[in-house]
Amino acid sequence: MAGIHITDIEAAINYWRERKPSPDGVALPPELRALAEVYALMVFHHEDQAEERGFPPKAYAAWKEWYETQPDTPCIAICSTSQGDPDCKGCGRTFEEVQRWTEMSPAEKRQVWRRITLDAGAWRFNKYAERAGEAVVAPPVSTPKP
Repeated sequence: MAGIHITDIEAAINYWRERKPSPDGVALPPELRALAEVYALMVFHHEDQAEERGFPPKAYAAWKEWYETQPDTPCIAICSTSQGDPDCKGCGRTFEEVQRWTEMSPAEKRQVWRRITLDAGAWRFNKYAERAGEAVVAPPVSTPKP
């Protein structure tokens, strides 16, 4: 079963802190309280992920609302799995992950996102980033000598 990584819970907590700041610096809105309880238990038990299946309903609803603000798919419309590659050169997902994407749970999708982001070997993370950087940096202009 898929687990929700602690970094996603942190991101969801920060999302809710921005959306519903504490009026007095002490009180927490219900969404933040639910996520904070899960986060605190994970830290206490030295866990880096919590199973999606057993996630408390209020915390899951708050996490799911943050999740809905994230990009759904890593696809960049250059799919090399259709050419027979076991891993897509464009997004980094495996053939099976590409095929099952619409059936995956939110936590399963986030696990794939985490893996491909940490790997950073797909074109999504290097070729296009490099090209964007090259377009910004102009070559030095040389002045002719008299």
